[in-house]
Amino acid sequence: MIEADDLASAPDEISAAQWRQIVNGATDTAIISADERGLVTSWNTGASRILGWSEPEMLGKSLDRIFAADAGQAQLRKEMEDATAHGRGGGEEGWRLRKDGSRFWAVGELSPIREGGKIVGFVKILRDRTIQRKAEEMIREERHSLEVLNRAGSALALETDLQRLVQIVTDAGVELSGAEFGAFFYNLTNEAGESYMLYTLSGAPLEAFSKFPMPRNTEVFAPTFNGEGIVRSDDITKDPRYGKNAPRRGMPEGHLPVRSYLAVPVISRTGDVIGGLFFGHGKPGVFSERSERGLSGLAAEAAVAVDNVRLSQASHREIAERKRAQEALVELNATLEKQVIERTEQLKRNEEALRQSQKMEAVGQLTGGVAHDFNNLLQVIMGNLDTLQRNVPSDSAHLQRAVRHAMNGAQRAASLTQRLLAFSRRQPLDPKPIDVNVLVNGLSEMVHRTLGETIAVETVLGAGLWRVEADPNELEAAILNLAVNARDAMPNGGGLTLETGNAHIDEAYVAAHREVVAGQYVVISVTDTGVGMDRQTVAQAFEPFFTTKPVGKGTGLGLSQVYGFVKQSGGHVKIYSELGQGTTVKIYLPRLLGDSSDDTTPDETLNPEATQEETILVVEDDADVRAYSVDSLRELGYRVLEAHDGPAALRILDRQPRVDLLFTDVVLPGGMTGAQVAAQARAIRPSLKVLFTTGYARNSIIHHGRLDKGVQLIVKPFSFNELAAKVRDVMDQVEN
Repeated sequence: MIEADDLASAPDEISAAQWRQIVNGATDTAIISADERGLVTSWNTGASRILGWSEPEMLGKSLDRIFAADAGQAQLRKEMEDATAHGRGGGEEGWRLRKDGSRFWAVGELSPIREGGKIVGFVKILRDRTIQRKAEEMIREERHSLEVLNRAGSALALETDLQRLVQIVTDAGVELSGAEFGAFFYNLTNEAGESYMLYTLSGAPLEAFSKFPMPRNTEVFAPTFNGEGIVRSDDITKDPRYGKNAPRRGMPEGHLPVRSYLAVPVISRTGDVIGGLFFGHGKPGVFSERSERGLSGLAAEAAVAVDNVRLSQASHREIAERKRAQEALVELNATLEKQVIERTEQLKRNEEALRQSQKMEAVGQLTGGVAHDFNNLLQVIMGNLDTLQRNVPSDSAHLQRAVRHAMNGAQRAASLTQRLLAFSRRQPLDPKPIDVNVLVNGLSEMVHRTLGETIAVETVLGAGLWRVEADPNELEAAILNLAVNARDAMPNGGGLTLETGNAHIDEAYVAAHREVVAGQYVVISVTDTGVGMDRQTVAQAFEPFFTTKPVGKGTGLGLSQVYGFVKQSGGHVKIYSELGQGTTVKIYLPRLLGDSSDDTTPDETLNPEATQEETILVVEDDADVRAYSVDSLRELGYRVLEAHDGPAALRILDRQPRVDLLFTDVVLPGGMTGAQVAAQARAIRPSLKVLFTTGYARNSIIHHGRLDKGVQLIVKPFSFNELAAKVRDVMDQVEN
């Protein structure tokens, strides 16, 4: 460096004005002088252009303002100390500040100004290197992208496992794009030819997405899954295609936050869309055109690799299939006689299963044939006994006891008919969405009281239990039935365990149990520590009237009723037992898919009476049953009209100005069913309430074992209190 003393003695000296012109001529370089305290003494044109401050604004001001605010003074002090000690300070590249607060990349050094060997100030030379830095960064990024692509390409060329392959692609995509996380959703066809949507993640654990459903073809995802092109958004939450799909209208709760979004389709050489690469970042504006270019190249490499793996897998499958076929042919030739014997035994088992099915169907038809008339008889008997019970003087203990015994016998007969209907899968079910854990937990105390102190009852409730749709009353009855059977198997006491859990019945199990459908189920297990059953007893346990109990101790319809209810509900029931080791009965009920709310049951009030001259039309072909129903309703204060068949009922409706409720049997003479009468009656009077009654009705108001939606039914035989409560309940319903 030229010292100030040397400049003074040098020949051909230049003037201060000339020196000023030379300094200001360096417009691409900031040349700044400062005194020994770091205060600016001169500021050239280049400094004004690069830094933004004019010379008057900076004269007398500290030079530290061009450095970062938190380190300006310290950095300037260090450069001045280095310049004083070593003749030069600074020299490192770094960020500097302009007047407007923006940053730029610069390199500069500080040199001392001497007079007579004394430092009187400093000269700061500063050059803007922002453009060069961006170019260097771009070169580094391009080199890094090529390294990532080359590394991924080399790994993909050697990989033969599809899952590991797509993981390599996803990891490389995250590294290439600078995303926080990425995913590769792709279609996979298994050996059975079934197609599945699978995914792999990078930058986030699999659990982060396992609770969410697979992406659908929404407006955001469709271009990728359809192979239409790349989708890039600086802020996906502001994209016009975002948030249009119910029910979540965007990212579901708990989803990783995504603002920057980039998706690239992966298309095979045949033009088929293999899947899509999706990348996200929590900050907006992260992805650029360069990101698109890099991921397009990666998607192309991924498509080739996936195609190659699939071709390799197809080739291996073909070779394996040929090998299996050859081995099967050899085995067939070697074991043909054995297979003939096994096939014959299988045909015998199928024949036995067919006979069993026909036997059950015959019992069901017999039950259905007698249930209607038998329940009508029971209705007359129980109805009139009920009337006697309510009217026998309280001082006639002998008569009260006789009526009570008669009523108990009639109720046992009604229960027997109901069990036969349950076994034959012809009872009318009223299924509702059920939380099985809540039902079992509420039932456990009743089970404990029913079984007595010698039986220890334990309840084990499964976590995350799915919901089912079944008749809650019948399900409770089935569980109590199993608990009572378990108690009888433990005469000296023991333990009973009620357990719930989720289960999946696969195709292998279905192959051995043809009446079962594969899928997801909720299983209720009732396990005892009793005497157990041998194989022959287990095989016959569900047959009607089969029992191992002494004569008079059981009807043999308990387990058959459970069997019928479960089958009618679309489920499966299985017994596991060993002599001396106890028994487990498992009830499998299909998982309820979709959102459903539990139906609430209103509190019942006994014997609610009529109000405001309410009128009921009773349609019943059995004169005795009709007489009981009419008398009971009149006793409750209703105005009652009666008809013996459908045409007569419709004629009454034409004549009568007021009828509030149609109370009709389902099975009627005269060519019209109760359902047909109700339909025509409502065509005449749309606001008419309808209550059906039946002892047995198949495919009239009940389909697939379930009441039609909105149908109100009271099953014969019914009591006076049941009739009063049900009629009032239907009367008070608000029409939708």
